[in-house]
Amino acid sequence: MPINYQEVFAQIQSIGAGAKERRKKKEEAQAQARELLATFASQLDALRAKVDSAKAIDANVRCAYPLDENLDSSFDVQPVSVSPTLIAADGSQINPDRHASVQFGLVNVGAITMKLNSGEAPQIATESELLFGDDLLPNGIPMSEGMVALKRDLAERIKLDELSKRIKGEVVTFTDGPIELWGAKGEDPNSYEDFIKKYLTILSRLQTRGVITAGYVDKPSADLVVRLLEIMMADNEQILKLREYHPLRAVSDRWLFGEKENPLLKPGHRSAVFKIQSSSEKRYTGVLTLHFFYLNVGTDGHPWPVRVEIPKWVAEEKEKLNLLHSVLVEQCKMMGSKPYPYLLNRAHEIAVVKHEEKQQIEQLLTLEIRRQGEEPDDSSSKQVGKNSLASGRKRYGK
Repeated sequence: MPINYQEVFAQIQSIGAGAKERRKKKEEAQAQARELLATFASQLDALRAKVDSAKAIDANVRCAYPLDENLDSSFDVQPVSVSPTLIAADGSQINPDRHASVQFGLVNVGAITMKLNSGEAPQIATESELLFGDDLLPNGIPMSEGMVALKRDLAERIKLDELSKRIKGEVVTFTDGPIELWGAKGEDPNSYEDFIKKYLTILSRLQTRGVITAGYVDKPSADLVVRLLEIMMADNEQILKLREYHPLRAVSDRWLFGEKENPLLKPGHRSAVFKIQSSSEKRYTGVLTLHFFYLNVGTDGHPWPVRVEIPKWVAEEKEKLNLLHSVLVEQCKMMGSKPYPYLLNRAHEIAVVKHEEKQQIEQLLTLEIRRQGEEPDDSSSKQVGKNSLASGRKRYGK
């Protein structure tokens, strides 16, 4: 049955009717956030004390934890004296589909290595892992899409570790998305913990060799710094109910640092470095403790703040931090009006699995199963119906 456009249109009109009131509330919250930022910018001891108090009540509170740089800091790119080797890795996956005739998954990782100012051509590497049979049942539990995503994230870091082993001199590595592993929390605790242990081992290897590593979060939606300001606003009663206390809900960190008319960060500038206060602190400890900063990779009149996540060993060594800052700004400039690290874009192009490639893998797997005397299962009736509908659209939709 087609969409009921009459109902949808009525809802759209209702949404439009509330636009003025929403804009007013949003602008009021934004003005308050900027005022609070200016008020508390240098009160680092008080900010840390308030977060510690909130953490004592709720250890899972998630916000920015200030270190030794004021909240409103804006740092330009610093001169660097080395030409590092850059490695970017990105991954994609095919998720198991219980409606298909053959159950399988795939993790595909693409990586690209480039030595700056060397004149050498970039080196491309790919690695593909087919998941079948017992691979899809870690600890006896069917692998979910979230677990496949975790496997992809782990594979990206493993690739960075492998490629950086052979390189002398400074190495800067980055992936798309946060460093902190997210997906599949709560689905299969044992499998999740297995992934975490392997992941932390890889990060430790990178740290031991002094490799700079970062997670690049484009168009971030987090409110880590805004949440810090909310915690500072909270009185004794409100801090006991922080999960329900969101007076600045309409404000994002992205707006705070990149407001179009008056961005806190100039083009190419980074913010203060913050520690991430969250429930993950018990896993990412010591030199692996998670930190971040915001970076405006946009231009005058078109700010574009991104969040860059880094481990403690990068955050605490200024030369490494400055080198990462410089590399990311230059990489984003290479993409013109749509700033994004050039090598990450290339790594994505290498890693992405197209629909026709998925179909080809499925066909090859089916043929091999039959060649060995097995018979694949039937597709579900739902899938048969969907395939028939898609075929009809392709045939008659011209």
